[in-house]
Amino acid sequence: MNKIYGMAIIVFLAGLCHAADPVVKTPFTAEPVYWSWAKTPPMGWNSWDCFGTTLTEEQAKAQADAMEKHLKPYGWTYFTVDIQWYEPDSQGHGYRRGARLEMDEYSRLIPALKKFPSSSDGRGFKPLADYVHAKGLKFGIHIMRGIPKQAVRDNTAILGTDARAADIANTRSTCPWNPDMYGVDMSKPGAQAYYDSLFELYAFWGVDFVKVDDIARPYDEVQRAEIEAIRKAIDKTGRPIVLSLSPGDTPIERGQHVMNHANMWRISDDFWDRWQPLYGMFGRLEKWTKYRAEGAWPDADMLPFGIVEFNRPTRFTPDEQMTCMSLWCIARSPLILGADMTRLDDTTLNLLTNPEVLAVNQASTNNRQIKNENDLIVWAADSPDGRDSYVGLFNAQSNDNPFDLSKADYTSRRLSGQPKAQVIEISMPIRNVRRLVLAVRDGGNGSDYDHAAWIEPVLTGPKGTLKLTDLDWILATAGWGTVRKHRTVDGRPLTLDGKPVEGIGTHSVSIIEFELPEGYDTFTSKGVITEGSQGRGSLEFCVLVDPQKRAKPDRSTVSVSFADLGITGKARVRDLWTRRDLGEFSDSFGTDVPLHGAGLFRISPMP
Repeated sequence: MNKIYGMAIIVFLAGLCHAADPVVKTPFTAEPVYWSWAKTPPMGWNSWDCFGTTLTEEQAKAQADAMEKHLKPYGWTYFTVDIQWYEPDSQGHGYRRGARLEMDEYSRLIPALKKFPSSSDGRGFKPLADYVHAKGLKFGIHIMRGIPKQAVRDNTAILGTDARAADIANTRSTCPWNPDMYGVDMSKPGAQAYYDSLFELYAFWGVDFVKVDDIARPYDEVQRAEIEAIRKAIDKTGRPIVLSLSPGDTPIERGQHVMNHANMWRISDDFWDRWQPLYGMFGRLEKWTKYRAEGAWPDADMLPFGIVEFNRPTRFTPDEQMTCMSLWCIARSPLILGADMTRLDDTTLNLLTNPEVLAVNQASTNNRQIKNENDLIVWAADSPDGRDSYVGLFNAQSNDNPFDLSKADYTSRRLSGQPKAQVIEISMPIRNVRRLVLAVRDGGNGSDYDHAAWIEPVLTGPKGTLKLTDLDWILATAGWGTVRKHRTVDGRPLTLDGKPVEGIGTHSVSIIEFELPEGYDTFTSKGVITEGSQGRGSLEFCVLVDPQKRAKPDRSTVSVSFADLGITGKARVRDLWTRRDLGEFSDSFGTDVPLHGAGLFRISPMP
């Protein structure tokens, strides 16, 4: 049997497939017209991963040029300018409370002239959209739901109504992470007119795609009403503007509502290039299967490949990139690249432009997970003609957490709520201990926002006191970001009670392993939730002493039985990633798959 090196496998199998859970049907008598605007998962690019809040017109044009050259021939179409295009001096991936935003007389944000010079004289994004359209691409923008706080303070006018900004603002409805907007109270006169005026402007600019943020989570009644208002406003323009909702995860109980108002919606918080979020996406995509339809797509978020965060290569290994791309394709997630397209290397280009892989994303049906045995996972889908099926084989096992946290020698009570509102005091005997493992695990509501810190971790004993941060760790993993000494996982100085402290910042699920010197018999530390949690984290601190490691093998066989797919007899196998025919197989197909990896095949039945 052929071995696959660092590849996510999608097996293309001929024959009948077991049916998955039925897709939830729209309550309308016919499919919504706007579903036809995104009959296949949108493929494109978004500026956030690489440029954060700082994209300029010059940079945008360079990216559009590269997209036309390298990706457009393979179906990559949507070009989207992400957040803070209206803030002249925005920096990095952060936000500035009270920053002056550029806005017209009708309470509508407009492109910052400093960033987008062609937007002068009321032209807005139309010149940039025209540039993008001239390349055969489609133009998109990011917006925050609601009305600018700046408009409410100035009580500016709203086009098409006598109401003013302060009349329609819901000042109790705000975004927890961006300081710019108030929600809109859709029960107030003039509220719909405000959203109508926004999308009338966007239609004039030539916008084809709008990503609306701070609206899909928690999906409360205020947000739900605004989603409905946005749907009405888009439809009123007569322009086929694809609607994307963010951030995630969108509550699954809102599945029928969201699929009947949007073309795509996020199923996770921001997805970055770490294994733990990628591992979690298997379950997220499986959960949303029944709400997937042509024109309505659960969105696993951007692909953090190539160069991201201004100048950083992706942290994903080649295996993980193949797994990510393959899972997004077999689950028919939108494919939105986050890379600097002017610096795509051959490896990344090959990942993004394999036509046999992209066909799985754009043309398969009945996409579903068919088994998960100890994190060896199989997904399947049907080919367009119904004669064949695609199957993805994934090795989602990992050695990032080689310890059984259920057997921890110490587990704290669950912490949640505001950062540093609770402080856990930890003390563990460690006499004759040679390995100490500090772990942070999810508190039961998912690992999003689980920012944590070990404050002043020290060893004491006959040899005196030793700061744990003076030792080098053997292993340090975080579910998001990077484990850091003396700073939070998102780069802030560690503090407690307003004073600087030493310690280790991390994020669940986290494993930090130390080899201890002799002469110490007690470990002490404090445990806290840090600022990045925004009050939404829930986690537990664990300590393990001399734990047994449970290493997974470097490779495991992942296989699919033809009988599970309604197939009998022999079949020919083709590797879709390498585009090689591999020969004939009987009754089943399997291959050795590396940790975090998979492979890609088509299997055609023999007569």
